[in-house]
Amino acid sequence: MARPVQCRRVGLLPPCSIYKPAGIPVRFLEEVVLTVDEFEAVRLADLEGMYQEHAAEQMKVSRQTFGRIIESARKKIADALVAGKSLRIEGGEFRMPKMRTFKCTKCDHSWQVPFGTGRPMECPQCKDKNIHRSEDERGMGDAGRCRRCGRGNK
Repeated sequence: MARPVQCRRVGLLPPCSIYKPAGIPVRFLEEVVLTVDEFEAVRLADLEGMYQEHAAEQMKVSRQTFGRIIESARKKIADALVAGKSLRIEGGEFRMPKMRTFKCTKCDHSWQVPFGTGRPMECPQCKDKNIHRSEDERGMGDAGRCRRCGRGNK
């Protein structure tokens, strides 16, 4: 009997759910489905440049599992690009952070905002606009509950 799939930690949802070749309506295209956890693996490994071991820690999976996730994601992306298919990002076993922590570079004030409320425009204390995500968190704080099974993180 196979082990149940563990919920993966995801720090960022994709900005768009469908990518497709220009000029062709999506209804005429074959579709490749990339899961949200595969999207996160590509973001961490290819965009952020993390080594697999560190990216696996971020997603709370083993290095071997991360390797399988990224291999599957890259194959799907290549298929969509080479064959001119649409790429839909949805589903998967994942959980999102409940809160995000921001820090002001001017006054060193830190504060939290709920995930999904957008990026704050300015520091609530000094009103400076030079703010950034907390270094120790970077979207991977309290990972909340799994979108599929409802379990919390360990």
